[in-house]
Amino acid sequence: MTSFIQPSFPTEHPGVVRIESAAAALGEMRRGFNSTKGLSTMLLAAMVSALVVVADQLIDTWADGHLLAAWVALWLVGFTAVAVFAGSARRLAATVVGSLDAWSQRVAKTRADERLWAIAQTDPRVMADLTAAMTRNQP
Repeated sequence: MTSFIQPSFPTEHPGVVRIESAAAALGEMRRGFNSTKGLSTMLLAAMVSALVVVADQLIDTWADGHLLAAWVALWLVGFTAVAVFAGSARRLAATVVGSLDAWSQRVAKTRADERLWAIAQTDPRVMADLTAAMTRNQP
């Protein structure tokens, strides 16, 4: 009598599946990251903290026994600074991120051009392609 056994083993390891899903989720989170938001938050925090320090120095001189009034005034200055400087910090962050992106693109293009030129100096086929492209663009 002959009998056949056909075991069914899983084709994927559960640990590998978990790691792959975690890596995919991390990749999704990275694509949704906006550096402008983080930079504007840091700029806003810096502006507000500087203003609160100055306000604390001013309030400390006239708030002899009125600690609650000084505390309320300090928080009022902090919240007002957040409301006033939020737009400015966002615009400044967008400008900084935009200029850094443009700079990095210029640097990458320059490096690519330098690499292509170095290759063209050693390979006559690439040099012929470059000269053909340059003569095509001339009027």
